[in-house]
Amino acid sequence: MTPGDNGASTPEDDDPFGYLYADGQARGAQPPSGGYGYPNSVSRVRTVGERSYGAQQAPYGAQPNVPPQQGAHGQPNAHYQAPETVPGGAPSSRRSAPPAPGRRGPNTKGLLIGAIAVVAAVVIGIGVAMINGNTDDDSGNEAGPAPTQSQSQAPSPSGGGSGPASGELPKVDANALSLAGGTSLASNVKGAKSGGGVYVDGFNHIGAKVTWTVSGIQEAGDFRLYARYSIPGVNANATLSVNGKANIQPLGLKNFIGSPKGDYEKGWQSTWAPVSLKKGANVIEITCNQGNQCDALIDQLWLE
Repeated sequence: MTPGDNGASTPEDDDPFGYLYADGQARGAQPPSGGYGYPNSVSRVRTVGERSYGAQQAPYGAQPNVPPQQGAHGQPNAHYQAPETVPGGAPSSRRSAPPAPGRRGPNTKGLLIGAIAVVAAVVIGIGVAMINGNTDDDSGNEAGPAPTQSQSQAPSPSGGGSGPASGELPKVDANALSLAGGTSLASNVKGAKSGGGVYVDGFNHIGAKVTWTVSGIQEAGDFRLYARYSIPGVNANATLSVNGKANIQPLGLKNFIGSPKGDYEKGWQSTWAPVSLKKGANVIEITCNQGNQCDALIDQLWLE
């Protein structure tokens, strides 16, 4: 081995074009025939197309064995020929599907009628529920009917009961009373409220009596009988009867105002007693009977 010669060329010293130079030719470089131009080159030059990676490849320039390509998806292969187009080919086994019978559209009229029926049923149900609810609520809170004019009542007398159904209760002046037992009308004493200022005189002896026939009592009940009278400063009383039946207590004609004795003009005042009347007409009598003190003048009578 000489200093200029390191023996066989190494791969890094291979020059594929060494055969073109004088030193390369001196070393035996030759045109490539399978290596890089040097003898015993580690490189193995192969013809283009000869190398394969796990599969045998065709030599360079040879037509590769390429399988026939399919056409694009949905498109027939250009090289494909249907059997039925080939003479004697098998007939097609597929038959064209018969046309589907025409389908009817949805029954929109029936659906509309059904929807209307459902809505009507809901509305009717809500209405019935509201009517029933109002009936139940009102039944517990409904106030009684307001009293009409025919049901109005005057203040009931002591002892309870009710009076006539309508209008003012009857009132009578002295000149409309029936007189008996020596009684008469007079107007000498001032202060009487009856028409013409008259009053019943002569009631101060046994047997004297005044009668009032009351009509128009629309409903039986208990009332107060009021009497306006005058006394000469001394208490008096009389027997009171209704429809022929005497009251337990007499009609008191007391000196409630404390008028002076002997002065009838200053002794005008009023009193009342409970009476029970029937519907229709009633007869009220004020009588000076045995045991009564009857020195009094009678002006008016009325009911409440």
